[in-house]
Amino acid sequence: MKKPCVLFYLILGSFNNQLFFLLCFTILTRYFFPTPMAGETSWISHYDDRQRESGVFDSFLELGEEGDKDATAVSLDVILPDDLLERILAYLPIASIFRAGCVSKRWHESVNSERFLWNLSHVLPQKPWYFMFTSSDEPIGYAFDPVFRKWYSIELPCIGTSNWFIASSIGMVCFMDNDSRSELCICNPITKTYRKLEEPLGLKFSDYSALAISVNRESHIYSVAIVKSKQVPENFFQWDISIHVYNSVNTTWVTTLTEVLMGWRGGDESVICNGMLYFLVYSTGGGQPENRHALIAYNMSNRSSQCSLTRSFIPVPCSLTCGRLMNLKEKLVMVGGIGKPDRPDIIKGIGIWLLNDKRWEEIARMPHKFFQGFGEFDDVFASSGADDLIYIQSYGAPALLIFDTSHKQWKWSQKCPVTKRFPLQLFTGFCFEPRLEIAP
Repeated sequence: MKKPCVLFYLILGSFNNQLFFLLCFTILTRYFFPTPMAGETSWISHYDDRQRESGVFDSFLELGEEGDKDATAVSLDVILPDDLLERILAYLPIASIFRAGCVSKRWHESVNSERFLWNLSHVLPQKPWYFMFTSSDEPIGYAFDPVFRKWYSIELPCIGTSNWFIASSIGMVCFMDNDSRSELCICNPITKTYRKLEEPLGLKFSDYSALAISVNRESHIYSVAIVKSKQVPENFFQWDISIHVYNSVNTTWVTTLTEVLMGWRGGDESVICNGMLYFLVYSTGGGQPENRHALIAYNMSNRSSQCSLTRSFIPVPCSLTCGRLMNLKEKLVMVGGIGKPDRPDIIKGIGIWLLNDKRWEEIARMPHKFFQGFGEFDDVFASSGADDLIYIQSYGAPALLIFDTSHKQWKWSQKCPVTKRFPLQLFTGFCFEPRLEIAP
């Protein structure tokens, strides 16, 4: 039996109705063409993998996938013009686009063309991947693809170690070092393109910092925000808070706000949603133990000196051991560890909330069987998400749990090809949307 054609394999694997109907149209047109005579291009052609051209797609390695395999492909050269072929391929998942670039010379040129990248920017968002670090000393690890449920080996550019600050938005990831907090870099982890940013002016050293990035899907203009928090000398209850914003249009940093908070300090958790910068603050004492966290909403377009953070406080929905903020379709979502009533610092479960007009709406609570599936779960954990997927990972194990907000479904990822080598080994990661057309 002949192998399925490459295009059928790529398209059916993407589960995209629009692309499927386009393919059906293409196949039906075959019956309106005469049967090829001898010497003419047939529907089936064989591609020799040894003839692959080098390019960006060559750096994409799937675990367990060998490079030299014979493939049977449908030759569409006599049917589809270049623009229609590129529009069809643009609907494929990222992993399938890499495979498509290895089918033939024409397909390789198509997925590397400027017009193809333009088509990519006008299709639906890609399902977000999750990158899991496998070492605390080196920035190495694997990325999980939820479409094909596979792990891929990816090398990240311009990041020193896994404990750097990390923020992502629509294909771009921002890194900031955890020591001097003066090294900043924005990159596309798929294409490896990157750009280093200058250190923001103002407060040079801070006790706590939170990093966030927002990318415009159409224009690719991006903004980076850093919330710095430093204790006022000899006063643990007073903390200097400053917000620094970078814009890719004018390529400059602007300190948009400085304020002293009483009884609250900043942390390392922030996100940008629909022009609003959200960040968590933590009580420095004097309040009730169930009120250890609060959320601050800051309008990035309002740079008035009259703006006050104290009037922007939003209470958290319950006593939290920790909170993780994320942007899901320009809506703020928080994943938090729920503390015990008598011991708020001990986690008893995990909840997911959506902020709706300064009010929290619980959208899910992790079932107990999944909570137990992590084994020994710390009161803090890693979690990030995009589009309609939320990833949750324990620091103590490489297990990765996924929550699909559109289907209200919990499921484990495929087992990560990482094993715990010593008892105190920590695991962490971050979520990002794989894109080819976006560059810093």
